[in-house]
Parts: sequence; structure tokens; C-alpha cells
Amino acid sequence: MNKKHTYKTFSEKFDAIVIGTGITGGWAAKELTEGGLKTLVLERGRMVEHVKDYPTMNDDPWDYEFKGQVTREELKKQEKQARTGYTINDASKHWFVNDLKHPYNEEKRFDWIRGYHVGGKSLMWARMSFRWSDLDFEANKNDGHGVDWPVRYSDLKPWYEKVEKFVGISGKAEGLPQLPDSIFTPEMPLNCVEEELKTGVSNNFSDRKIINSRVANLTDPEGREGRSNCQFRNRCIRGCPYGAYFSSNSSTLPAAGRTGNMTLRPNSIVHEIIYDNQQSKATGVKVIDAETGEKIEFQANIIFCCAGAIPTTSILMQSKSDRFPSGLGNDSGELGHNLMDHHFKVGASGVSNNHQEDYYKGRKPSGFFVPRFRNVSKDTTMKDFVRGYGMQGGASRTDWTQAIGEMTYGKELKEAIVKPGKWQIGINCFGECLPYHENKMTLNYKKLDEWGLPTITFDCEYKENEKKMRKDAKEQAIAMLEAAGFEDVRGYEDDCFPGNGIHEMGTARMGRDPKTSVLNKNNQIHSVPNVFVTDGACMSSSASQNPSLTYMALTARAANYAINEYKKESV
Repeated sequence: MNKKHTYKTFSEKFDAIVIGTGITGGWAAKELTEGGLKTLVLERGRMVEHVKDYPTMNDDPWDYEFKGQVTREELKKQEKQARTGYTINDASKHWFVNDLKHPYNEEKRFDWIRGYHVGGKSLMWARMSFRWSDLDFEANKNDGHGVDWPVRYSDLKPWYEKVEKFVGISGKAEGLPQLPDSIFTPEMPLNCVEEELKTGVSNNFSDRKIINSRVANLTDPEGREGRSNCQFRNRCIRGCPYGAYFSSNSSTLPAAGRTGNMTLRPNSIVHEIIYDNQQSKATGVKVIDAETGEKIEFQANIIFCCAGAIPTTSILMQSKSDRFPSGLGNDSGELGHNLMDHHFKVGASGVSNNHQEDYYKGRKPSGFFVPRFRNVSKDTTMKDFVRGYGMQGGASRTDWTQAIGEMTYGKELKEAIVKPGKWQIGINCFGECLPYHENKMTLNYKKLDEWGLPTITFDCEYKENEKKMRKDAKEQAIAMLEAAGFEDVRGYEDDCFPGNGIHEMGTARMGRDPKTSVLNKNNQIHSVPNVFVTDGACMSSSASQNPSLTYMALTARAANYAINEYKKESV
């Protein structure tokens, strides 16, 4: 059905439109506006202003009834996301969408975690920031899974550097080929028990190393306007009033705003990119105002899709025309396919009886990291699985659960609540998921949302390679803790489903061949080069590292390419 006549065209034409305000949308906005382009930034959710709109940023545990647990009625509104355990507390529930208002469908379980507001999931992310190496960018070519990345580490290295200088990544140089060093601010030190693990692993294993986590929490705010250093509150998910962790709200969007070239419009649901067959390019987007229901067309010369892997691909799939009957740029048939997410919730825990006299101040928002050590060389090649996993973890003293009235009384209670418990340590493994064509998302036009748009159906699962990887990860986590001398070591492997890692990737992958991929080496749609996709949808593989830093580097690179090409055409 042609809906053209139900939309009114906005009077101003922009140089560029950015869809989404999260990690990549913020970077696209910053780079495009600083490059002189008049840029419209569209966000489907509500406005969130830095500091002003962080309602729980300074709350203490005693400020909440029932220790912050939500009621059963509230739980129903986030029933699918509640399966993950992330959102169900009074301190952060407002960042996560209402599942009843924003439904989706599952052929197989998919834990889709979403935040619809200015800043997106940049307000809620775990801030782990790692570069990828050529081990990752060459993996598809070397083992035959997926398609070859059209870029290599050397293509992204200067853009990693640009991003890191602005973001601020705390960490320490280690010189590991599989995990290139970033430009760091001072690392957050390991505590005494984490150091104990580091020493124990170093003494017993030659193929792996415990290093400091690399996180986007500032330890040196110099030169970063409007931001201060981390206060070790570990309340990051609530929104940081100090701007100490990187988010669009504290960093990239204010930078874009300072140029005078950004128009930010929240409550704007983009659902279609307009394609002009005569010009063979996109000319704008169709938007539904989430508050008024008004339908508007916005025009621009360049469009950046940064809404997140699933929303971006949903928009592309809805953008149908005579030229693209199955979705914008879908000549390859790969749009919606090759959906990936990291698998985790597997590892081990233990107890240390050492350092009983030692404690710490503050709540350090980071721990330790174990870079991938499987399938990184001939000597580390595994027979059972390809690719690999990294490990994240931390150590702390147990909480004061003995203060529960039913468990102890009188003198024993008084003594228990003033003594810290034993040191505990935990390891959690994050593993790579291969890019399977059959792992996909589709649109359901029989089940529409409240704006009359199709809902998304997921058909995605982890397969044998991931399962075998998990088995090894659990065994190695146990072995490391035992070798380092920890006691009461226990392995664990909890249920984990795609989406739960919050690193959804693929669905509009980059590649060298238009017949097997959606995007080229510059993140342009092969057949519609004025449309760029730089969020998780563009990824051709998942690696084992958290992907956000790579998203940012790809976005900065693509935006600067777009600026240069646009200026050439304007001369």
C-alpha cells in the first residue's frame, strides 16, 4: 500500500540523517556535525538529558522498599527481559522498555534487551572496551564460516585511536597480538585476591594471562569537556552524574550540539527509508511521532542507520520498493540472516582464605580479564571447536547476609555484621558465536504493534561449536582457580540464550561480494551507497571481545568517509 500521501514532508532538507542515539548514533552525530554537515538525529524514545534525567543516580539501598525489588504487576511489563535478571530493580527499571508495549515473537527463545530513549544502551552498557585483531577480522576467511571481512585491523587502527582519545579507556598495555593495546588512561588496579589469581595463573599456565579490565570509565578526565573521573560508586547503570563513564548523553551528543549543526528529535519512530528509483539512491526517511501519531517525511543526502542491529535491519526490511521488494539493499538475500550474540554464563567460582586482614574502599566498577587463549596459534589449536572465548571476573568480600534476623541473634549478630566475610572470586566466560545463515530475524505483518508496524520474530540458537566451547571454558575456569590455590572451587553453566549477552550482531553484514553481503568496506549498502549501517547489524563475525569499541571505530571511519565524499560531490 502506498502511504506517501498520508505523510507530510518536513520543510528543511538536511545534509545527513542519523537514526538512533546510542553508542554508534552518538558517534555518527558527532563526526558528521563536526565535519560541517547539517544533521538530523532521530530517536524513537523519550528525551534524556545528562544528569537532569538520571532519577536514581544518588539513591542508596535504604531508599527503596523491598530492597529495590519490583512488584508482580510491574514485573509483567518486562516479563521477557526479566528472564535475564538485568532489569528487575527500582534503580534501573526505567531504562528498559515495556515488553507489553513493544512485543516481539520467538521461534526460539531470544532475550531481547532494549532501552528506547536518547542515549539508548550507552546508558546501560557494561563499558568493557577491547580492540579486535586480525585474528578476528581474518577468522571467517581462514576457517570458512561466514564471509570474509572487507576490512582488517590496519584499516581500523587509526579509528580505534581517535575513538579512544575521546572516550577514555582505563587499562594497561600488555603487548598481546590477539588483543591489541588501546590508548589508555591509568588502569583500575586489581585487588589483592585478583592479584593472587594473576600470580597463580602465571606460575601454572604459559598460554594465558590475567590482565586488568579495559573499561570506558575515566581515570584521567583531562581534555574531556564536561566529564570527571570515576568515583568508584559502581552505579553506572543508573546514569553517571560525573560523566565518568562514556555515554552518548555525556559525551558525543553534547559535542555534536556544540557545533550548532545538530537537530535532535526524540519520540520519532523511523520505520522506512525512502528510495528514489530514478536517482538510484535514498532520499529520506518516514517517521511516526510516538506522542502525536503524526506522520512525517524527512529528507537528506546521507543516511546513517545506528538504531541497533535488530531495529536497523527491521527498518531496512520494511523499506520495500519495486527495486527492492524484500527490503532496501537486499540483493544478496542476506538481510536479517547471520544473527549472532555472545554466549556466557559459564565458568567457576572459588574462595580464598588468604588476605583476611585486607579490605578495600569504594566499589571498583571493573575486575580482571583473560584474553582469548584457544585457537590463537598452531600450539593452541583445538580439535573440538573453532574460534574462542575470553574470561571476565572479579574478587570481593562476601556481603553481610548474616545480618538477616532469622539467621542469628544477640551477641553473635553484632559480631557478624561488623566483620567482612571471606574473599570470593568468580570467572565468567564470553564465547564467540559463529555467523550461521539460518540464525535470523523476520518481520511478522500479521502481528502489528500499536503504531501499525510489523513485529519481529527471532529464530536463533547456539549450536554445537558454541556448546563444545562452553564445555572447555568451564573446565579451564575450574583449572585456573584450583591451580592458583583457591578453595571450594565450583564450576557452573547456566542457561544462556541469544540476546542475553546484549551483543546482538549481524543481520546486514559487511563483505567483499554484493552477492553474499549487504554492506561494503565503508559500511555503505552495496546498491544504495548513500545509506550507511554502522551499528551491530554490520558485523560479519562476533569475535570473543565485547564489540562496542569496534562499533565506534567503524562509525567514525564511515562518517569521515561520508563527509569527504559529500564534499567532493558538492564542489
